[in-house]
Amino acid sequence: MRSRTSLVVLLGAAALALTSCAPSGASPGGGGDTGALAEGKTFVNVFSTDPGNLNPLVTVMSAARSIDRFLYGRLIEVQDDGSVVSGLASEWESDTTTATFTLRDDITCEDGTPLTPTDVAANISHIGDPANGSPLMGLQVQPGTSAVGDDAAGTVTVTSGRPDSFLLENVGSIAIVCGNVLDDPDALAKGEGATGMFTMTEIVPNSQYTLTRREDFTWGPGDWDPKQAGLPEKVVFRIVPNETTAANLLLSGEVNAALVIGPDAQRLEDAGLFKTALPVAVGQFIFNQAEGRPTADQEVREALVQALDLPQLREVLTSGKGTVPTGLVTISPNPCRADVVDGFLPEVDAKAAAKALDDAGWTVGSDGIREKDGKKLELGMIYSSLQGDSGNAAAELIQATWKELGVGLTVKSADSPTLSETLFATGDWDVSAAPITVSLPSMLVPFYSGPTPPTGTNFASIDNPDYTAGVTAASSKAGAEGCDDWGAAEQALFADTSVVPFANQDRSTYAQKATFVENDGIDPSSIRMYE
Repeated sequence: MRSRTSLVVLLGAAALALTSCAPSGASPGGGGDTGALAEGKTFVNVFSTDPGNLNPLVTVMSAARSIDRFLYGRLIEVQDDGSVVSGLASEWESDTTTATFTLRDDITCEDGTPLTPTDVAANISHIGDPANGSPLMGLQVQPGTSAVGDDAAGTVTVTSGRPDSFLLENVGSIAIVCGNVLDDPDALAKGEGATGMFTMTEIVPNSQYTLTRREDFTWGPGDWDPKQAGLPEKVVFRIVPNETTAANLLLSGEVNAALVIGPDAQRLEDAGLFKTALPVAVGQFIFNQAEGRPTADQEVREALVQALDLPQLREVLTSGKGTVPTGLVTISPNPCRADVVDGFLPEVDAKAAAKALDDAGWTVGSDGIREKDGKKLELGMIYSSLQGDSGNAAAELIQATWKELGVGLTVKSADSPTLSETLFATGDWDVSAAPITVSLPSMLVPFYSGPTPPTGTNFASIDNPDYTAGVTAASSKAGAEGCDDWGAAEQALFADTSVVPFANQDRSTYAQKATFVENDGIDPSSIRMYE
């Protein structure tokens, strides 16, 4: 069984963004003096962390999936408004249990061999088979889902293992790899078996990843024109951990794009650079409810949150640019947009929080740390290094606040691979401040219910019957018809303080001499280079 080393961590930074949306056209809007379109250019994009394993069948880490976006095609492309255009498939039809895709007839793998319906079906069935342990099972492909390819007819027929409100969007948006590497994890870890616009040319870990555009790639989204001006010949993903350095490189023109969410963003704003704006979750607590963890106790979770001044914390984390979340889904198409968070974020009340812990039997010891039954209330919190200085400042504020409450807290900033390893493998954590960002409510289900690692992705060991009931009711209804049930499911998580969303923020990727569309990473077909 494959290791589950993944998490959607779009922390206002690319963690996947598990989203199915990718608009098909580029827009030069958003600022920037673009000039004339340029040919033969290399598009250099800055990442703050190494993406690690690129295998699209096992990763949901945003950095890796952002690169996979350039390497692997999808059956369909979902637009910001929820509409669907062609990708690898030219036609499709779907309900909550079955879907049929007709492939374009000109698709080839990076080695020039045709991509067949049988290959595509094998991708889907591989993910849907529990024996393969893909973290996308339950996330985009329901357990037990199978697919059959008809090479003569050019079709792929999918039978979902259980009802899926967004079957078309979920299955249609998985990255499809070539059949010859489907069972070769080493090849996929290096980005081989490309069916998309680019192929991997060179990998220098913790330094840069170089990709080259395929001249035979014609199956871009919708009616995309492969001969249009301004497309890059190469793409380089350059690892630059320091955000100030990344901003300097961008302003000097040494790189073309960089995600900047801290104070340096103002310099880029002042320079009038092109930018995108992607609404993501940046402030969110998820509590580890595994047996033996103090945070398995709802009274402890409630007290911890009640002690915090969430508006102040939001101010620190986002430099005053954050907003109050309305739900756990933030990225388009986000079909259910009602405010389901209102009324579930507590007002700060340190005295009430302390009394709640007193009543629960947690008494303050001589060292100022509470204890119960000989066990001290000492916790570990992990958050993403992608949040930079503002993440560090927020962590320090949380640490100081909980110390006043009599709770010891060790904080750890981690890059994407370390974060994934901690949450999904070692399990040695109590509070995760690494938010999950998705585009469909169904994508949240495996993270908040079902099997725990190593056989599942329910990394916080959440067992909430009301959440499961809401999900079950919603899943049998097509698309937005189940929004009331999806909302009730999210509120069940808020009600028992399993998940606490307190800050969203527009995540901006700034660009110099380039424009593009961004949702789950940059859409490669939308990039335009300028002189």
